Amino acid sequence: MKRGSTKYWLCLSLAILTARSSTPGATVASQKAAKMAEHRGNETMLAGLRPGRDTFAAAEKRFKAKDLSDDKDSGVKVWRDECSGRAIRLELDAKSVIQSVTITSLDPQSGKCGEKRVDFLDPKNWVTGLGLRIGDSQDQIVALYGEPNSSGPATKNGQELALMYYQFDWAGSDVPQVMEVLCARDTGRVVEITLAFAIL
Repeated sequence: MKRGSTKYWLCLSLAILTARSSTPGATVASQKAAKMAEHRGNETMLAGLRPGRDTFAAAEKRFKAKDLSDDKDSGVKVWRDECSGRAIRLELDAKSVIQSVTITSLDPQSGKCGEKRVDFLDPKNWVTGLGLRIGDSQDQIVALYGEPNSSGPATKNGQELALMYYQFDWAGSDVPQVMEVLCARDTGRVVEITLAFAIL
């Protein structure tokens, strides 16, 4: 091979490498978007129930009707532990299809603590489908679901909280869930999660 042609190929290779390394922010932006998509999770389940799909009968089977706190004819059903302040709350439509599920540690505590632990307090009932639990950090929320659609301060029962709101409509029209996560402002730990069908 002639020396001139070798020099030509070296210059051409250098030009290609320079072009690849100096592409504008479009490449960086596309990499960032791809990374965000990888870390964005879609949630369809809370406390073992799927809003918009499961009925109250599934909840009764899971949590036991004997521990139900509220009026059986109400559109809102609550399992409440007055000792710990933990509660599982369901909202139902006219056909008893679950519209929203809330797990919370923010209910008032009466101090009535019995020796027998009620079934609905089983840890398997206090988690989302992707594994978020009461007591997890805000970093864990972002690791599972990505950055929220919106966030801001909130209060409930006199407590200062931070709200993280997610819409999962990007996952398809068959799973139009939305999720609200409340965290204690001082610790950044999850104190309440609500998953709802379509709107909150």
